Amino acid sequence: MPTTVYDQFTHRTADVTAQLTTLGIPLTAPVPPLADTGLTDPWASSHTAPVDRSTLAWCTAVTMLATHHDTGIDRQVDAADALLRELGVRGLAQLDSDLRGAPVDYRFTPCPYCSGIGEDPALPDCRDVGCPPEYEYAGHDHLCPVCPDSYEPQWFAEEQMTVVEGLLAGAIEEREEHAALRYRIRTRLRRWTVRTSSSTPLPGATSRPTST
Repeated sequence: MPTTVYDQFTHRTADVTAQLTTLGIPLTAPVPPLADTGLTDPWASSHTAPVDRSTLAWCTAVTMLATHHDTGIDRQVDAADALLRELGVRGLAQLDSDLRGAPVDYRFTPCPYCSGIGEDPALPDCRDVGCPPEYEYAGHDHLCPVCPDSYEPQWFAEEQMTVVEGLLAGAIEEREEHAALRYRIRTRLRRWTVRTSSSTPLPGATSRPTST
């Protein structure tokens, strides 16, 4: 069983690669023939690049597919190859959304790649990620390429409740202001109506002649 947050990633890749070895499936996907890709130039697309099936991204993809379709990983090898060839690691976010049938909010749902820690579990260096030179220093963390937020449902829920309470308080205050304004308008209209009716003679009435 994993003992640290990063041990789970090692366990994930070790489990998948062991299954591939047992099944006699190579750990590197062969380059598909150009006829199968519809390409004539071998440099025109990454579709012709080999895929490393021992990476955490590939192991995550094949595990997600096998779990969703309730099959062995051998049935999902080609699909995982295609996903990583076409979209790379970031394709896991699209896969997760497709399998769930809706966009995923990773603030409240653990990321399938980093398990919610918010950092790239592959621990790439700045050169691999392409960080600016001023950011290349020891211990520099890199964000997870799949999820934009850390998995902190309680913190985000409290934050959203604070926002909702603020909106509710504002709406109540605005409603009270509108109610006071409506009351003032009705009061003025009532006074104006009374004043107008008292100064207007009734129909058919004649004014009393003044004495001289």
